[in-house]
Amino acid sequence: MTDQITDRVHANVLNRRQPTIAPDAFVLAGRPLLPGVRLADTSQFSEDVWRLKHAQVQRHQTDLVMNFGRIPERFRQVTKETIYTLMVGDLPPGCEAIRTIVTIRGYWADLLTVLAWMESREIPAVSAITSADVEAFAQHADALRVSQDTKDSYHRALRLLWLCRTKISDPLLFDPAVVVAGLRQGRSRSATRRARENATDRIPEQVLSPYLVWALRWINDFADDVVEAHDEWRQLNRWTMNSRRRRGQKPIGRHQASKLLGRVLNRYRAEGRPLPGWKGDVNRSHLARECRVERTSLGDQTIGGKMIHEAAAELGIADATYLRTPVRGLLDDKPWRGPIEYTEVEPLTRMLQTACYIVIAFFSGLRDSEVKHIKRGCVSVWRDEDGHIVRRRLTSLAFKGESDETGVEATWIINASAQRAVEVLERLQPARRPYLFALLPPSRGYIAQGEKNEARTTSATVADMIAFRKWINDYCHQVGRDETVPLVNGQDWKITTSQFRRTLAWFIARRPGGVIAGALQFRHLRVQMFEGYAGTSDSGFRDEVEAEDAIARGEKLGDLIISHEFHALRGPAAAEAESRLAEFERNVQFHGKVINDDKRLQRHMNRHDPHIYPGEYVTCVHNPDRALCRRSDGQDGPSLPDCQPLRCRNVALTSDNITRMRQAVASYDRELSRGEYLAPLVLHRLKARRQEIAEFLPVTASTTDHTDPETR
Repeated sequence: MTDQITDRVHANVLNRRQPTIAPDAFVLAGRPLLPGVRLADTSQFSEDVWRLKHAQVQRHQTDLVMNFGRIPERFRQVTKETIYTLMVGDLPPGCEAIRTIVTIRGYWADLLTVLAWMESREIPAVSAITSADVEAFAQHADALRVSQDTKDSYHRALRLLWLCRTKISDPLLFDPAVVVAGLRQGRSRSATRRARENATDRIPEQVLSPYLVWALRWINDFADDVVEAHDEWRQLNRWTMNSRRRRGQKPIGRHQASKLLGRVLNRYRAEGRPLPGWKGDVNRSHLARECRVERTSLGDQTIGGKMIHEAAAELGIADATYLRTPVRGLLDDKPWRGPIEYTEVEPLTRMLQTACYIVIAFFSGLRDSEVKHIKRGCVSVWRDEDGHIVRRRLTSLAFKGESDETGVEATWIINASAQRAVEVLERLQPARRPYLFALLPPSRGYIAQGEKNEARTTSATVADMIAFRKWINDYCHQVGRDETVPLVNGQDWKITTSQFRRTLAWFIARRPGGVIAGALQFRHLRVQMFEGYAGTSDSGFRDEVEAEDAIARGEKLGDLIISHEFHALRGPAAAEAESRLAEFERNVQFHGKVINDDKRLQRHMNRHDPHIYPGEYVTCVHNPDRALCRRSDGQDGPSLPDCQPLRCRNVALTSDNITRMRQAVASYDRELSRGEYLAPLVLHRLKARRQEIAEFLPVTASTTDHTDPETR
């Protein structure tokens, strides 16, 4: 062991270079700084603690630091050189994508983990690290109880010491990625595929549904009550929150304070309200807020104190300090809650702001950073010449993938609910505060924040959404509603901000033409990028969609078999459909009931799929040789959006299909009855379409069976 250490030290001496970075070099040089910050006030290379907040232009980020004192001393200089290289933007090949401060801070944290482990092996310097050390670290990382993404980030951080070899004094002498790739050659294909997946979880529908339902109730039904209570809270605290401006002014005397108190107490008498209570006594602090005087002016030995005793004997004392704001919001035609207490304003406004976040994040597809940079006046509405709303646009800043670190203005299409959420936020925030997800006045730390106007951090928003779930469940238990957020696999779902975007992508991509629509809404440059976000075929996205479709088809086919409706099939492919269904029944053996176990049904569909696709108007008995449609992705199966049911030989009709077709004929008849109001071309197309369906039906269905009286 001693000989190995000696050899490593010798190799290190031969390979080390002289440092080339000046000790007084500014680590934020060349980066955009916050308004009012001078470069001279920022961190220098020689310092062990680099403060990054001066260049953190995204309003919702926590102030970041890099404390190099935590890096083992033998690796400290080279770590500084590596991080400085990334910070100043003189990026070597392979590091071009490493630009943002948050990303670089993440690499610093990973290097801290890697180099602390290397020090435990008594490795004297970076250049003394061998491939055996990399293999040993990979085995160590594999044994850690962390995600595969975290393990991969450790290896990427270690590789920086190779990629930056021309910029640092003690580089790694080989590419560790080659060693790691060799270790991974024996992994299964599924494990390799999982490593390429978008790791963000989709929110389960049973969790998403109550989140959205209650968030919409908050912004539509409860918001007015909370906003009005918030306005009253701000009026009460305006004098207190402006206390800094009153410094140097002569304080209000006790005689003047008693006059102000008299007016407030007379208002209580006129309203017949008991005095505000706190722990069984009068809440003098609240009365002081109403009077806009100091609390000490209302002590027991003052004139004001005696006036309070007299009013309390006359009016009584409430069990809490309630605001005057009435509760008008209804749930099931009843008030959704009782009077709002003064101390409830902070949690209620936070819940309302959280509800707005949920609605905006899900219905727009914005990233967390994009939501947090929404400003007052961000929504514009496009109306047609009749005044009807055609489209709602939301403008914010986009950061990911943009060349400008300060963000690029971008626009997203939103719905009415998201617009309503923005309007609620504009009412919640003081007029001088442009950012709608900044701290609200009742929040702890609001006064100390001053005019900085930072938005809530990502971690704070996650905590708010967890609190929102707790409020939903507590409220439902309190009022006896069965609309709680359920457990998933026996545990609370770990919700994050990025899951809303991921889940919306899933829903969009499952719609016909959804990949193109999603690419536009998510501002992806290529359709493939949106597929990668929603989930590529490699990530299992298409597999999951097709598995769900197969289960749904299996359930419908089981219903056909059990009810024997397949005997009523008509159309060119009816005979083949009956044959396939009979074979499917023989293999699956329904025995008069449908399989209700999704995994079992999926297994049967994988083995015995009859390739019959029940639809609303037709049932496709897919035969690729006869099909008039082709899937653009090259996969097997029909392209249902391109179906030509009146011409394709793969078509069969159930009784439900025939009924729907006849209803379509009736719909055309109603449109044609308004013929004099239709343009000639539209009228011609409606007649042709109606004639096609009318001629197709007698060929495929009996004129005496399954006839809708309205269409005879």
